[in-house]
Amino acid sequence: MQIPDVGEIRDLHVKYAPSEEALDLVLTHCEIVWSIAEQLVSVSGVDVDADVVRAGSLVHDIGVYRLYDHTGRVDQAHYVRHGVLGHEILAAEGFSEELCRFCSCHTGVGLTRSDVVGQGLPLPPGDYVAVTNEERLVMYADKFHSKTTPPKFVTADSYAAYVARFGEDKRTAFHGMRGLFGVPDLGELVAVYSHAVT
Repeated sequence: MQIPDVGEIRDLHVKYAPSEEALDLVLTHCEIVWSIAEQLVSVSGVDVDADVVRAGSLVHDIGVYRLYDHTGRVDQAHYVRHGVLGHEILAAEGFSEELCRFCSCHTGVGLTRSDVVGQGLPLPPGDYVAVTNEERLVMYADKFHSKTTPPKFVTADSYAAYVARFGEDKRTAFHGMRGLFGVPDLGELVAVYSHAVT
């Protein structure tokens, strides 16, 4: 697999970001997810390819840029599509399916064909679930930071309560990842970025 370096990934963000504000929000979030994933790699002892995790963390939300309208607002009604849009961007750039999957398979704790059809989600019917430990780790690390306005960090307990609204299977999936990877210490990141914690 061709693994882009940090500079190449930043160039991709710059290429697709519709504005400096969008670039700052999305790229900063991806960098925070990378920091959280790095921390979890070091404490969990789970065998993963750290270079793949870095690249996956840094590209996972690139599809968000395609949801910005001409006024600079994100189309929240179709936000669930950002993963497949990111997958399309990376595929068009010539990256491997392995890297593209970090975009399409990180939403929530995974979307199944049943979720897509049953909830009438604006996605092609299919399974969008993490399969490798690298994919699971990026998906999990992503749950601890939100690009809301303003951006915020999210505790494990807060996310567990949130995801339980989507079904017991989703809560169970999150607790499984929590057991596998542990819970990150957000203190240093909170100090660096000054985002609130919920």
